[in-house]
Amino acid sequence: MVKIRLTRKGAKKSPFYRVVVAHDTSPRDGRFIENLGYYSPTKDPQVVELKEDRVLHWLSQGAVPSDTARSLFRKKGILQRLSEQKAGAAQEPGSED
Repeated sequence: MVKIRLTRKGAKKSPFYRVVVAHDTSPRDGRFIENLGYYSPTKDPQVVELKEDRVLHWLSQGAVPSDTARSLFRKKGILQRLSEQKAGAAQEPGSED
């Protein structure tokens, strides 16, 4: 199974996180498939940079986000965009002229 999760980087007591796609059997800071962005909680204000098109691609392919990744996606509006895409795709085949 493929998951979207965070890997920890940075110095002691000053972390930042990369948002990555990885197999669920890989270690937290180990091998990953693709880097989707980063999250820096220690900055004021917090910094979240994501490749939204790639996040949407992986979510549509069935990747499961961790709880923290899901909350970041919700803050950036990515989950809402995904649900709108699914709703739009569901309406297209059933639409009549």
